[in-house]
Amino acid sequence: MGLEEEIEQLRDEIASTPYNKATEQHIGRLKAKLAEKKEKLQNQSSPGGGDGYAVEKTGDATVALVGFPSVGKSTLLNALTNAESETGAYEFTTLDVNPGMLEHNGANIQLLDVPGLIEGAADGRGGGQEVLSVVRTADLVVFVLSVFEIDHYERLSRELYNNKVRLDQDPPSVTVAGKGKGGIRVTASVDLDLDEKTIADVLREHGYVNADVTIREQVDLDRLIDGVMDNREYLPSLVAVNKADLIDRDYLETVNENLRGHGIDPDEAVFISAEEEKGLDALADRIWDELGLMRIYMDKPGRGVDWEEPLVLPEGSTVDDACEKLGGDFTERFRFARVTGPSAQHDEQQVGTEHELADEDVLRLVLRK
Repeated sequence: MGLEEEIEQLRDEIASTPYNKATEQHIGRLKAKLAEKKEKLQNQSSPGGGDGYAVEKTGDATVALVGFPSVGKSTLLNALTNAESETGAYEFTTLDVNPGMLEHNGANIQLLDVPGLIEGAADGRGGGQEVLSVVRTADLVVFVLSVFEIDHYERLSRELYNNKVRLDQDPPSVTVAGKGKGGIRVTASVDLDLDEKTIADVLREHGYVNADVTIREQVDLDRLIDGVMDNREYLPSLVAVNKADLIDRDYLETVNENLRGHGIDPDEAVFISAEEEKGLDALADRIWDELGLMRIYMDKPGRGVDWEEPLVLPEGSTVDDACEKLGGDFTERFRFARVTGPSAQHDEQQVGTEHELADEDVLRLVLRK
């Protein structure tokens, strides 16, 4: 029996087994086996990491535009950026990953129009593994849905989940430390719903005989396995509903109901028309917000504050992070910095490298000669 058949057999057994305390250990072992076999199949399908799509990450952040074929991703990319992606009203128009650069709030945000995902992509169908490998390297996933096909969201989400992409959630607080002897010991800071024997069985299925497991949150079987395997990507996402110009106002509530049916708050979705270039400013603003970027205006010696090209950093970055992104020998020559703005207690506050910056701070570095 091949791996694909084994995987399908495990899926069928999991689906047909009622979940309760009596079956928890059994299902835990099945899910752990399934995760291991899927990993093995993906590695076989993509030896050495696979051919993938060689897209160099540039700019301040990278966003993957994800959608089924012909939902308007290429048109959207062209409208938002300086890219020239081939477009057409037929499937698989986008045969390679097309990058473009969105300039917004002084940031250069790389957008990647990835080939349209199809069901089975996570198992390699339609070159899906290569496509998904690009998505895994992004900083944000933007689902591009046709206003008439909202149900694609669930299918796309499932493909990403099956390829180890976890959207809009934090990594599970699960730590596994192998050791030489003593079996498997579970330490938890919360009252776990999972039985310790189930947890131990999951670890054994993943090759652990002796290990200390520390769990700091309530986890189900899937989150436990994610924590044990420790190879998932955790990315934020947002939904862009395209072709909104083609619907009547009376149909809007139907669209909203469809969004709610898939767990999407209509107020959180961005309605756009890539063809008519409507709603694109709102989409760019949401991309900025979801990426969690901030602008730092550098006060340059003899030239004053550069208000045109800010230094763009992730929220929570420090002066040290700013020095590192500026490159050169700023870190080695650093003496102190002066900050004016939201993060400062007063104008021209003198700070060190550990000072946490905030959006629209003005930063002046004082360096050794």
